[in-house]
Amino acid sequence: MSTMSSHPAVDSTIERVRTELARGIGAGKLITDLQRRRTYECDGLAQYAVVPALVVLAEDARDVAETVRACAESGVPFVARGSGTGLSGGALPHAAGVLIVTSRMRSIQQIDPIAQRAVVDPGVINLQLTKAATPDGYYFAPDPSSQQVCSIGGNLAENSGGAHCLKYGFTTNHVTGVDFVTPDGQTVAIGGMAPDPPGYDLLSVIVGSEGTLGVVTRATVRLTRLPQSVRCLLAGFPDTDSAGAATSAIIGSGCIPAAIEMMDVLAIEAAEQAVHCNYPAGAGAVLIVELDGPGAEVEAQFAQVEAFCREHGAFELRIAANEQERALIWRGRKSAFAAVGRISPDYLVQDGVIPRTALPEVLNAIAELARERGCRVANVFHAGDGNLHPLVLFDGDVPGEAERAEEVSGAILDLCIAHGGSITGEHGVGSDKAKYMPRMFTEQDLDTMQMVRCAFDPAMISNPGKVFPTPRLCGERSGRRVTGTRPRAGAGVAKVF
Repeated sequence: MSTMSSHPAVDSTIERVRTELARGIGAGKLITDLQRRRTYECDGLAQYAVVPALVVLAEDARDVAETVRACAESGVPFVARGSGTGLSGGALPHAAGVLIVTSRMRSIQQIDPIAQRAVVDPGVINLQLTKAATPDGYYFAPDPSSQQVCSIGGNLAENSGGAHCLKYGFTTNHVTGVDFVTPDGQTVAIGGMAPDPPGYDLLSVIVGSEGTLGVVTRATVRLTRLPQSVRCLLAGFPDTDSAGAATSAIIGSGCIPAAIEMMDVLAIEAAEQAVHCNYPAGAGAVLIVELDGPGAEVEAQFAQVEAFCREHGAFELRIAANEQERALIWRGRKSAFAAVGRISPDYLVQDGVIPRTALPEVLNAIAELARERGCRVANVFHAGDGNLHPLVLFDGDVPGEAERAEEVSGAILDLCIAHGGSITGEHGVGSDKAKYMPRMFTEQDLDTMQMVRCAFDPAMISNPGKVFPTPRLCGERSGRRVTGTRPRAGAGVAKVF
């Protein structure tokens, strides 16, 4: 085995876990070679990288439970990872721990169009589920931009959103049950097919917990009926102020589109270079507005949207005549993050939230901040619900630029908080934003959150070092660490409602 630690005690413990897992789930599912382990050293946020001590390629729920149990018995930290597309360092491995990869767990166990439910493994790809449900007239509504590659398990961990979350909500609104391995290796079933089971809403605690409370091994999710009608338009505006005003007018009228997306001039430039999306020439900002639902309702609202866009300065409107044209409109937006690599060697992706009415003020403040600090910021965001995705551009080979980009990134989050918003809308806190949590929450707030985490994981081995800004131990404020004990899990699955 290739070890990566200079600490014999750590290596000995990992070797003990490896030996137990080789015997329990099979050596073929373990990766010990250093170069192969490097494949998993980061998620989509490449600025952070840690090589795990051991990688487990889980193929079923039993593999996950056995791995977690072995880690718990030896006090070894573990981190779950799906497709690795996260943008907050949430799946960053632990150098002295085990990385549990669920990408091989990719079976759609059941699609029930009558109950409007699907039961899936955590490694199922988001778009894969929609394609499987479409023949029955349904789809999975949450649609992150990475939906072609991101996994359902990762969507649950981060409570992912997507372009259509304005109307349909985030992942938490589409999950009714999970099978879940607790940090001591016990498997429990929480929720199920029912829309609202009695008791504590543990499901809402787990979804969005970023892997800090355990590992989901199966999910029951809602399926959404395909809409009768879908209309999509692209509007070119002279600047983000006028596009923001149009957005506020649309939402203020009582019309809730399926999606309203905005891109500024730098983001448009990047998308043009990357995918040749042919957005309106000279646009300082574009809006993509999509409506869906009953045909008559969509047509009436679509006429309103067109009128609001023209009223607030849109100089060009393009209406998709078919599915191919709709896909072309969305192509630039869906490729925006990756496309920025065409105009900058490096960039930081942020994910703040502000009240929609504060869009013009905050965007102008971001522009002023960029000018003061001598950097460029491209803006791509869900305009309808104020979820900003500023991309701070820099060149990591130029001394000081990376640090300056980090400062600008933090200042943008401060702007969001100052306007009554949040430091994250859908990417999660992970490793990247833990240091910003005290800017948004008091010590008492953070301690209360920690109590929830300690109730699930008193030994602090499930994705440690994420979400919270310091190594907060269970019970540390009273001068002692509460370790807690639980009965060792049996072979069955406990049912928790």
